[in-house]
Amino acid sequence: VQLQASGGGLVQAGESLRLSCAASGSILRFKDMGWYRQAPGKQRELVATLTSGGRISYADSVKGRFTIARGNAKDLVSLQMNSLKPEDTAVYYCNRVPPRGAYWGQGTQVTVSS
Repeated sequence: VQLQASGGGLVQAGESLRLSCAASGSILRFKDMGWYRQAPGKQRELVATLTSGGRISYADSVKGRFTIARGNAKDLVSLQMNSLKPEDTAVYYCNRVPPRGAYWGQGTQVTVSS
């Protein structure tokens, strides 16, 4: 299964972006899914989780600004990012929680300028 994150871009601080995650197989729709990010020189971190039962959790750094949701027929999961900050700059990925190595895609770059 290939996971493809999209929707990134270059924005100014305070603006919003919506990321989408598409997969070649629909079986992941009912699994625990998450959004991860990796900033230059830093470890990849989990920023948002949506379980198959609908439970949602966020990293403290994005709580109140990011919203994860189950997607429609095309998207497995989305991430609405509001009030973006320069420290949100990273490559964003979607994957299962816990992640599966084979599912890592190329990610989508989010760059927030101050």
